[in-house]
Amino acid sequence: MSTMRKTKIVCTIGPRTETYEMLKTMACRGMNIARLNMSHGDHGWHAQVIHHLKRINRKVGTTVAILLDTKGPEIRTGDVNPDIPLKKGDSLTFTIRREAVLEPHCVEVSYDGFIDDVSVGDTILVDGGMISLEVINKTALDILCRSLDEGLLSSRRHLNIRGKSAALPSITEKDWEDIHFGIAQGVDFIALSFVKTSAAIVELQDYLQARKAKIDVIAKIESADAIPHLAEIIEVADGVMIARGDLGAELPFEEVPHLQEEMARRCRQAGKPVIVATHMLESMIINPTPTRAEVTDITWAVLQEVDCTMLSGETATGKYPLKALEVMDGVARRTEQRQQLDLKVRVEASGKSKPEIARCAAILNNNLQAKAILVFTRRGLMAVLVSGCRPNAPIYAFTNTSHVRRRLAIYWGVQAFIVKFSRAPETTICRALELLTGKNIVAPGDRVIVVSDILAGGRFVETVQVRII
Repeated sequence: MSTMRKTKIVCTIGPRTETYEMLKTMACRGMNIARLNMSHGDHGWHAQVIHHLKRINRKVGTTVAILLDTKGPEIRTGDVNPDIPLKKGDSLTFTIRREAVLEPHCVEVSYDGFIDDVSVGDTILVDGGMISLEVINKTALDILCRSLDEGLLSSRRHLNIRGKSAALPSITEKDWEDIHFGIAQGVDFIALSFVKTSAAIVELQDYLQARKAKIDVIAKIESADAIPHLAEIIEVADGVMIARGDLGAELPFEEVPHLQEEMARRCRQAGKPVIVATHMLESMIINPTPTRAEVTDITWAVLQEVDCTMLSGETATGKYPLKALEVMDGVARRTEQRQQLDLKVRVEASGKSKPEIARCAAILNNNLQAKAILVFTRRGLMAVLVSGCRPNAPIYAFTNTSHVRRRLAIYWGVQAFIVKFSRAPETTICRALELLTGKNIVAPGDRVIVVSDILAGGRFVETVQVRII
């Protein structure tokens, strides 16, 4: 059996990957989390994909978690017919006038407040910078711009203001409709778009808790306004997605790699999962092989010990979704093989019992070069803590709850299984060992580290054990 990949892969589902057979193939080839982008498709389409994924998990035994990604408060151009060719120096007007027919080189925008957010001298970016326009004048209804590039402006293009975040609500009416849908469908994660402060995260978490929905909230960092509030966002969120597309539009693109490194480090220190997203294999949307720069990008993300890397258009609409998944899987595995040579336990002493037990398990594993770490957990916490230590060996988590099993799909180095818990902890451990040996994951004579509780004096006591199978 091949070595377990520790860095997880998120795949966006779209027209190229919506069928049961394609989803099954992706699940078997390494997709850990399926992302549903609520900017596209209706609820009926997404419900069918969720039905397929749940059926695959039941019939095949995979553990693909489901992440619902909200559309968020986007600003887009209106319909343009025909497309508008722009040359450097050409004039273009963005307007909030709602008129049936506009004059040539005048384009409607979807958000009336755009007028107030933009100032003369600002740079407006179309689709993250495919076209850049300088604001040279504005009125109560119109924004007059000069093109800084040559390009073709088409319908419903995404707009950003360089260095600014628009004054839009973090959770829109459409987002709330999609969140209700996600609760009803029992998704595992909700990625909240364009988070600026911790307030929106807390609002959504309180809403989910009031409805007894066991859904983790992932903060998408893609707004310039979020950067000064990173500490508070990471503290309250259940995880973070580094959405490099819009982040690189609102901020100088040369800042993005440094922000990625900082956010990855902060999330590791906080024990929160972090996903690196956007443009990881962008060229494979149309090409069967990646650029060497893309391979290096994935490698650096793995070396930064992020929990997940993500595919977007590559698996949603691209020509080679399975090849893109294969490339990301292969690059991550190769990098992890080299990475183990110098890997150290990353957790500082905490003074709290559970983190110290996790730390001890990781140290024992690395020092004894054990084959695996077995963690028995009802809520998933201990597996998360061990994952945060980044030990050399894979972490096999055993829980008695399907929701916890799927939730652990986002964490670095963790593969989760369902096992029936017994009042006698030794019985539960034996069941887990039988399961692993039956799958040829471990074999007689292997040394493993076991993090569990034992019954002593009528009480359950947490322990770290070294065992030879």
